[in-house]
Amino acid sequence: MAEYLMQLAVDPAAWIALVTLIAMEVVLGIDNLIFISILTNKLPPERQSIGRKIGIGLALIMRLVLLSTIAFIVSLTQPIFEAFGHGFSWRDLILIAGGLFLVWKATKEIHHSVDPNPNEDLFDTSKGTIGFGSAIVQIILIDMVFSIDSIITAVGMTEHLPIMVIAVIVAVITMLVAADPLANFIKRNPTVVMLALGFLIMIGMTLIAEGFGAHVPKGYVYAAMAFSVLVEALNIFARRAQRKIEAARASNGGGAPSVDQPSSH
Repeated sequence: MAEYLMQLAVDPAAWIALVTLIAMEVVLGIDNLIFISILTNKLPPERQSIGRKIGIGLALIMRLVLLSTIAFIVSLTQPIFEAFGHGFSWRDLILIAGGLFLVWKATKEIHHSVDPNPNEDLFDTSKGTIGFGSAIVQIILIDMVFSIDSIITAVGMTEHLPIMVIAVIVAVITMLVAADPLANFIKRNPTVVMLALGFLIMIGMTLIAEGFGAHVPKGYVYAAMAFSVLVEALNIFARRAQRKIEAARASNGGGAPSVDQPSSH
């Protein structure tokens, strides 16, 4: 084992695979983190941070457990039945179920945000907060979906288990460091919440498409997300500039900035 690890440590190809896989796992972890951030922001303030830490900790445990059963994970990609001309595997069914859950959850949150008169209906918009146990159960469900996708991606990129383990741990640690700042930023900017919910719908639809055999290049998805984030950042800067102008006008008595005029006699 020690000799095997030493060979990996001096193999340039192994280092390239490690860096590439870490980047991929971090990007895949962003989807998971957005969901966790939005969900835990609905918890009581004193429990939000611990909820995020538990959610990310569960994501790490789930990924490491799945890595220990790689043979089982690989078997999930084998078709178990055929429909609509496509052979469906357990992975496909999990992705479809997870995608539907994400679309439903994001739609529910958007409905809650825009409905001025919340009432008891299919989306249960009268509840602005959720229980701690309910949040953890939902996080576990979506962690499972993203974890399976993450591990199958890792298996497809390298055959070396130590590289997979290191990449997963680094990605989850990155999620842990970014969790509170991201959640607080989302909380301070309501329009970002709507953008993030839109991302969840897009990610959910992507998972559903993948489950039905329609491969959606991740580059297109993340390019669209990056463009949307750039536009929203410009909007945030514009709003801040407008607030500064309004504050300057208010401090000047509500009018335009005064200009000294020469007195005439």
